[in-house]
Amino acid sequence: MKNSKNKMEFVAGIDEVGRGCLAGPVVSAAVILDENYKIDGLNDSKKLTEKKRNKLAREIKAYSLAWAIAWSDVAEIDCLNILSATMLSMRRSILGLKILPLLVLVDGNTLPNLCFFGSRIQGKAIIGGDSKFSSISAASILAKVERDVFMVKCNILYPGYSFDKNKGYGTAEHIKNIDNIGLCNIHRKSFNIKKTIALT
Repeated sequence: MKNSKNKMEFVAGIDEVGRGCLAGPVVSAAVILDENYKIDGLNDSKKLTEKKRNKLAREIKAYSLAWAIAWSDVAEIDCLNILSATMLSMRRSILGLKILPLLVLVDGNTLPNLCFFGSRIQGKAIIGGDSKFSSISAASILAKVERDVFMVKCNILYPGYSFDKNKGYGTAEHIKNIDNIGLCNIHRKSFNIKKTIALT
């Protein structure tokens, strides 16, 4: 969009995936869509099939004005806590954009630190934003696809947890596997997973 001074105002959508998982990183993405190119089918990544997400991710990367994906790994999650690690990954995704936006729309109710290079970017936290704003939907798709690919690879490195299926979420099968063979290197130790198992 353009402001009254005819300068471009770039708006970035931000979303994360993996915050509630028992294993793996939290992954965030930032996307600035091109107003002159409409990407059909954008929606909350959880409402799309894997095939549709993968197709849309390729289109988002090809036709967006800018996009970036960033992580906070398990060590950072355990050291900082999951909220702080999530905000860090969001901030990193903004820094990864080749265009610095003037406004960011973030899915959820919390904004990351938006001070960059001596100035502050405007931001709005929007609950359910991944279903309301196309740029946030696009970010959720990129983050989801990126994280899912990583977790499928982790299934090879750490067999026995079905990471290719559960993607690190606390499914009944995943918790049962942890109970049988213990934790691996990508499980979040700060989540008190063993206590969760004891209560099931």
